Amino acid sequence: KLIEDNFRQQDIVETTRRHFDAIAINMWGDREVTDLEGNSMSEKEFARQMRVQFTPTLLFLDENGKEVLRINGYYPPHKFRIALEFVAGKHEKEGPFREFLAQRAPEPASGKLHIEPGYLKPPYRFNDILRFGKPLLVLFEQKRCKACDELHQDIFRRPETRKLLDRFNIAVLDSWSDTPLVTPDGRRTKARDWAGELDIKYTPSMVFFDETGKEVFRTEGYLRAFHVQSALDYVASGAYRKQPEFQRYIEGRADALREKGIEVDLWK
Repeated sequence: KLIEDNFRQQDIVETTRRHFDAIAINMWGDREVTDLEGNSMSEKEFARQMRVQFTPTLLFLDENGKEVLRINGYYPPHKFRIALEFVAGKHEKEGPFREFLAQRAPEPASGKLHIEPGYLKPPYRFNDILRFGKPLLVLFEQKRCKACDELHQDIFRRPETRKLLDRFNIAVLDSWSDTPLVTPDGRRTKARDWAGELDIKYTPSMVFFDETGKEVFRTEGYLRAFHVQSALDYVASGAYRKQPEFQRYIEGRADALREKGIEVDLWK
């Protein structure tokens, strides 16, 4: 989708060519690469070293090899343009990308948060919630967010997704609000400050915490139903403890479903 949608936009192609040297890495590949410290390794070893969990993952580095921006997953063209502008214009010196994106990416949306029956309600004391034995899923969203609307109005309403959601305690937070809360590790803060601390760049972001309050996984970027369901299953089943590479887990899950005669379409 990155190639077919984003890089078929002439302005995106021209901006990328003008401002960046692009290198494609196959996260399962065996070609030899040299990392930023001069160490030789295979592509898959480099991907593991850089903690790549999603395709695509884009790492933007400055002239000194410092990571300026990381995009974990797919950004649609209008947000991808803003990411290119952020790095090309060296706007990281002015503040975090999440604020830069919020200022430049208004989009038609419902204008509300989707808090379903059964979701956690204020006051949010996430350290207390952990005692109930379920993992915690915190959805960082915002009111004007088309992708958030799609997540709740389509993907979360599918029967398979609902079954998986039942295995979590779920909270929806406006990542720009001053809603008070207590974090899983017991600190008092506000939703916007916690989102900044966790470096939330994209809405919706799904952040998963285990029963001890440790963050164990997150999703960022645009995901369709199969990937959302796989992320939920990855944490709910505890598979993340045995398989640290989410993409390998997805491949195995897809193969298992196909063996049962279930069609797997990554973009439905």
